[in-house]
Amino acid sequence: MFSFSFFVISINARVLLIRQGIFLPTKKPNHRFSDNYGGLIMSSSIHDTEYSFSSNQTIIGAQMLFVAFGALVLVPLLTGLDPNVALFTAGLGTLIFQLVTRGQVPVFLASSFAFIAPIIYGTQTWGVPATMGGLVCAGGLYMLISVAIKAFGVGWLQRAFPAVVVGPVIMVIGLSLAPVAVSMATGLAGETQIVPKNISLIIAAITLLATILIAIRGRGMMRIVPIFCGIIIGYIASLIIGGITGTSLVNVDAITNAAWFAVPSFTFPEFQWAAIIFIVPVAIAPAIEHFGDIMAISGVTKKNYMENPGIHRTMMGDGLATSAAGMLGGPPNTTYSEVTGVVTLTKVFNPGVMTWAAIFAILLAFVGKLGGVLVSIPMPVMGGVMVLLFGLITTVGISVLIKDQIDVSNPRNMSIMAIILVVGVGGLIVPVGGGMTLAGIGLAGILGVILNLILPEHQDN
Repeated sequence: MFSFSFFVISINARVLLIRQGIFLPTKKPNHRFSDNYGGLIMSSSIHDTEYSFSSNQTIIGAQMLFVAFGALVLVPLLTGLDPNVALFTAGLGTLIFQLVTRGQVPVFLASSFAFIAPIIYGTQTWGVPATMGGLVCAGGLYMLISVAIKAFGVGWLQRAFPAVVVGPVIMVIGLSLAPVAVSMATGLAGETQIVPKNISLIIAAITLLATILIAIRGRGMMRIVPIFCGIIIGYIASLIIGGITGTSLVNVDAITNAAWFAVPSFTFPEFQWAAIIFIVPVAIAPAIEHFGDIMAISGVTKKNYMENPGIHRTMMGDGLATSAAGMLGGPPNTTYSEVTGVVTLTKVFNPGVMTWAAIFAILLAFVGKLGGVLVSIPMPVMGGVMVLLFGLITTVGISVLIKDQIDVSNPRNMSIMAIILVVGVGGLIVPVGGGMTLAGIGLAGILGVILNLILPEHQDN
């Protein structure tokens, strides 16, 4: 059986927010909250696990998108990609997933946090088109894993990627992003001070504290969207502080210059071996995360999606969605645990609701003003959120080790974890020929897999 550690293996910071106190509420949801939305009584069909698509699902579908919205747009904002494209590819990816899984699984797919660092490095090194080519191939890796699962089952995946490898790789993702979070929280862009440091730290602190308090003390839907709420509070604080200090913190021009209707700035991929080799290995961790997400939604709906439609189909849907996103210039897609949290609270099990969420995402992608508002979010606000999120990614990696009861005093385990952490965080670059290199998270993951396979399980006496 798959280790339970994969349930907590989300490299997306948002997953930890859901799964540590938010994901599975200890109290049964209030019946009124589950069945009555803003005074509108919904049909009981939304609580069915069988797919149906009707107009009475529209409000719930919009709610699902709202929950995912903060994390969805955060990835493109951090990586320099177009948030409107991310909205479009999230909607498209969800529809592709539903098609592959025959409309059986009530999940929503959108931007993956695992690829933030590789996308930033890739766009700076090879440009956006080549980076997109790497992401298309990352989706291809999901598809290969899907085929292998269909052929050989899931046991091989646990043997190849145990917690002693996956946990440190997730920690590397969080730790490698820490300097980015600190720079943005202090108003730095490279060596340039974009926002005065003291003002930037105040705004970042307000955003950070608001996000934490909402995650801990929030009730109902508020507790599921701490990122979104934190960004809104930070945005308002920026407007107030900017007005008091006379500092221009919000890029109003981005809003006023944006058209109401605009086609997203799609970017089509180019395929360069250097970018592909660098990016593809990163897909290992989110591919394993996928198992945790499917197990989670299976537990909520009381249906075994691992068997029907089958984990190979859900993995294939995830891979095709990721490749489709890369083909259009969007970030890779992954299943969103926030949405699973809402499904838990509301008992909305009908996958047709996610179709509406996908449709709304696609429609919003063509609202140019929305993209302008997102681009106008001040750097310190994003920095404040990232300080928490990237730290949480690291703690998720630690949680994987704890849940699987990894003996960190064992010399074998210590060696594997030490090499993964130092190579990944230290930024070791290894040439592989033809001007191509392996570096960072991908290199750390590959070394971890190799060491796990070749190092003996027990010391000789």
